[in-house]
Amino acid sequence: MSRGPRPPLDGLIDDLYYLEGASPYARLMLPPMPGAFAIVNLGAPLRIRAGTDLKTAEYADGCVVTTPTRALEFGYPPQTRSVGVHFKAWGLAPLMPMPAAELCDRPVTLEQVWGRPAIAELRDRLALAQGPQEMLTLLEEQLVRWLRETPGLGLVRHASSAIVATSGSAVIGDLSVAAGVSSTHLTQRFKKLVGVTPKRLARTQRFAATLFAIDFAAPIDWGDVANGAGYFDQAHFGHEFRAFTGLTPTRYAEVRRRFLREHPGHALDSWPLPAD
Repeated sequence: MSRGPRPPLDGLIDDLYYLEGASPYARLMLPPMPGAFAIVNLGAPLRIRAGTDLKTAEYADGCVVTTPTRALEFGYPPQTRSVGVHFKAWGLAPLMPMPAAELCDRPVTLEQVWGRPAIAELRDRLALAQGPQEMLTLLEEQLVRWLRETPGLGLVRHASSAIVATSGSAVIGDLSVAAGVSSTHLTQRFKKLVGVTPKRLARTQRFAATLFAIDFAAPIDWGDVANGAGYFDQAHFGHEFRAFTGLTPTRYAEVRRRFLREHPGHALDSWPLPAD
């Protein structure tokens, strides 16, 4: 289950969610998304392999992931139980005690961000909660307590919103001119608060928007998809696909269809892929 946040978090978060049950696969590949997320784990440890890492790392309390540039591989326990947050591109910054760029493509535990005492208390309270709705409320209240003033957030939020609204096609130079700042200043603010440059966020946004618009149950003309998404040509689109997922578009479609066929209507069927 999931729900939207209440003010003041509604301008920072897309949704809070509760997840419980058997993982559809032992390992899932998560393509890069144009936003950060956090998971508070209440079951057996998660295992994550990030970017070019050869080995997986264990995350007992959960994890924080800033806007990634590469696919992540998640290893879920047979029975998973967690609550989590999907942030808008700029949404994690007011909750972070360190620059987002330090965590780019490097998932960290919750303790590394907010400290062991705070996370231990939060997990204890969540474990005693009377159902998912109360758990999401407790998580939301804790996030509000962590909010802090964040210089430059308005600038990054405005530019990120334009990138999202145009599905990644916004001209970054035009955004800096409209904001009255240099492209260098805009890039520096983005790297500190989002973790990636505005150009990288735009690439990720365009890729994500393109994938979410595809009907994988129907025949796919990849040339039409590439043209409709504004890629230079199908070869450019294929290069982006492999850079983001490690798969060709055709292979991605095969794996996506496998998920939809084997687990129709699953809570995770919109984005992760089987990695087995």
